[in-house]
Amino acid sequence: MDLDAFAWLLTDEGQPVLAAAVGLGATVSDDPLAAHAALRRTAPGIPPERLAVALSQAALRRAAVPKFGDLAARMYFTPEGLEQATRLSVATHRAARVRAFDARSVVDLGCGVGGDLVALATAGITTAGVDLDPERVAVATANLAALGLGGAVQVADATTLDHSGFDVAFADPARRTARGRVFSTDHWSPPWPFVESLLARDACVKAAPGIPHALVPDGVEAEWVSDHGEVKEAALWAGRLATCVRRATVIGDGGLATITDEDDPGAPVRPVGGFLYEPDGAVVRAGLVTAVAAGVDGGLVDEHLAYVTSDASFRTPFARGYEVLEELPYREKALRAALRERNVGRLTIKKRGVDVVPDQLRKRLALSGDEEAVIVLTRVAGEGTCLLVRPF
Repeated sequence: MDLDAFAWLLTDEGQPVLAAAVGLGATVSDDPLAAHAALRRTAPGIPPERLAVALSQAALRRAAVPKFGDLAARMYFTPEGLEQATRLSVATHRAARVRAFDARSVVDLGCGVGGDLVALATAGITTAGVDLDPERVAVATANLAALGLGGAVQVADATTLDHSGFDVAFADPARRTARGRVFSTDHWSPPWPFVESLLARDACVKAAPGIPHALVPDGVEAEWVSDHGEVKEAALWAGRLATCVRRATVIGDGGLATITDEDDPGAPVRPVGGFLYEPDGAVVRAGLVTAVAAGVDGGLVDEHLAYVTSDASFRTPFARGYEVLEELPYREKALRAALRERNVGRLTIKKRGVDVVPDQLRKRLALSGDEEAVIVLTRVAGEGTCLLVRPF
């Protein structure tokens, strides 16, 4: 991004051009050449690089709506910064936890485009951010200003910064290189040794959902967070912010719910009852499936699989529930006959622990009936099993 052009975009002359670019709507993404020509007619005499940054921000604002909702229309982004930015609902939850700790100040060590700074400042916390990338610093600064929030942002190397004056240190290490996303902590930026040093104080570090449990240092709480059924991140809480060992937090239309290892008395493997529960991905990642089983007065269908069964119907934010209607044949030929006998044409296939590709199986079954059905392919006590279920 041309920083001079971006700075111009924030001026009284640039803002109407940005508004005109936003007004072009889907054309910006679907037909960039047509959008550029239209904007050039609307804003004659504006240099191409300034038109380009306006169009780029318009496209990024549209792309940012799923993460930032209504705020996206007033914010600024870089492509990589938007991709790495925390979803606003998750960042708001994290800021609320920090606020509950009674922290008055937080430093964001690698603030990116400022998504977490926005959530922290909105929660009334004094915030400061640093990043090595001047573009991201410029964008983060613009976002705080555009939303009327306080906070300071500057270009700096987080690994050399004295952050002892802040109540809490937060870091979201970059997990991408020029070759794409990386999964090894050896390639995080800042690197894992720096992260470990942060976790020796009151701190929070955002990590990928796939972080191994064994990598989490002793005394650090690992929290897996999902938003509307999609696991978004793991957060490592250290020092006085750690309140348990493992936690799963589920954000949905009904608000927020959380479950921890302290809620997990364990649960047995047992025969399939009248109801089946599919735990949320955050619960699975946190290793708290048996906590959900205990919460629905049930057990596991198999000791190695994340399906829970019970004889009772429960509403729980931590799992999706199904009524078990009957067991169908597991072998494909017999299953096809059973589904055709029930006049099934539209079939949802859920599976865990079995070597099945749902789309391929659905095509081979070649169903054409009028009814809709859901089947679960899994292992029960080590044996392949097919259950006909109904969501509730």
